Amino acid sequence: MAHHQPKKHELVLAPEIRARIPYSPNHLRRLEAQGEFPKRVRIGANRVAWLRAEIDQWIAERVEERI
Repeated sequence: MAHHQPKKHELVLAPEIRARIPYSPNHLRRLEAQGEFPKRVRIGANRVAWLRAEIDQWIAERVEERI
């Protein structure tokens, strides 16, 4: 029987989001609320992150739209 590894979820913190996506934090919150940007994951009382795979997919979709 094959053993399945638990899925690893790599997190992206706000500084990397700011470096990769040229939107203000408020605009990203609006997009999240509208379902147009990946939802953040609360990782602590005052800390949030995003799943890298979802952010990469969101960027890839923007690139595909230009074709």
